Amino acid sequence: MKKRLIIMLSLILVLSALSAAAFADNGKHKGKDKKAKKFELGIEVLLDDQKELIEGKRVGLITNPTGVDQELNSIVDLLHNDPEVELTALYGPEHGVRGSAQAGEYVEFYTDEKTGLPVYSLYGATKKPTPEMLENVDVLLFDIQDVGTRFYTYIYTMAYAMEAAKENDIPFIVLDRPNPLGGTEVEGPVLETPYKSFVGNYEIPLRHGMTVGELAKLFNEEFKIGADLTVVKMKGWKRDMLYDETGLQFVMPSPNMPTLDTALVYPGAALIEGTNVSEGRGTTKPFELIGAPFINADNLAQQLNSLNLKGVSFRAASFTPSISKHAGKLSHGIQIHITDPDEFEPVKTGLHIVKSIHDLYPEDFAFRAEDSRGISFFDQLIGNGWVRDAIEEGKSVEWIESQWKDELKDFTKVRKDYLMY
Repeated sequence: MKKRLIIMLSLILVLSALSAAAFADNGKHKGKDKKAKKFELGIEVLLDDQKELIEGKRVGLITNPTGVDQELNSIVDLLHNDPEVELTALYGPEHGVRGSAQAGEYVEFYTDEKTGLPVYSLYGATKKPTPEMLENVDVLLFDIQDVGTRFYTYIYTMAYAMEAAKENDIPFIVLDRPNPLGGTEVEGPVLETPYKSFVGNYEIPLRHGMTVGELAKLFNEEFKIGADLTVVKMKGWKRDMLYDETGLQFVMPSPNMPTLDTALVYPGAALIEGTNVSEGRGTTKPFELIGAPFINADNLAQQLNSLNLKGVSFRAASFTPSISKHAGKLSHGIQIHITDPDEFEPVKTGLHIVKSIHDLYPEDFAFRAEDSRGISFFDQLIGNGWVRDAIEEGKSVEWIESQWKDELKDFTKVRKDYLMY
């Protein structure tokens, strides 16, 4: 009897423990689900709350590997496998829908192996969708992660597609995503019209502080595109959030944008692309590693650290790029280490790097050659010709910044009308 009582009590204790664990686990999952719903991407809001925008319509989708939900499911697969959605065509920006092409590499028309859908390139010879590309489309969707910098080509792919949508009477929907640099700070010169190109097609500053959806609204109104535009807002995003504060995984927007730190330094470090110095392409730290065979790494790091720039420090570094400038040659320079992302000023930092190398190595440093119009690639990146002249004339970075202050202030006034968060 005593033995039976002990067994019964043991069973009761085990069952109680299991019930408590199940309750705790259930509560934990409920809390997790509730927490996950505090933040939603545009793609998630579309499928959860605004699916009527695409139901019963033939959908064309402009995307790349960054077009994923919070569980990293591709928007291509989500739409293709949804019985209520008819996905009919895919369109790829620079680097392609699957992100397999290097910078500047043209991707031919092909059929997507996974879905069997036609894939049209919007980079190279055809930047704007043609009427033939849109024959089987009732609505165009755009879902690509931007990096918050004027000279990243995806936002101009979006703008050209908006023009095509307008010309072919097709509604255009942008599924919004966070600006990895946050949405509060703007920095750098506003693009001057003569310097427009595919790395800067509208008069906005280098660091614009807007989401891709907000940019779409600004492009549509201020630059008279006039598309039938809908922006599906995120839920739970705040302007002061950097990307790592959203809880999202960072998916490479392009082959040379591997980490969030790359995106943070990019608005300034990418100015090196307009010179004969390597920006670190062909290394594991593109745009964080900067150097050339003619640089003394210790001297450059010491010079830059002596400036006491906000939120950043510089380490003397040597590397051998596998591609691009100085490929296969041992190069010396610096690695950029961000110490405080909130304080870091990428454009100012990038200009100091360019100016320091120019001043330390005047016989070896060079800006990229001018074209027939007298415009260098550096000019296209910075958005004008006078900054290059100022560096060559020995003007300070502080003087350079003072010259764009008024135009930047004017832009921030216009920008306010298009902020959604």
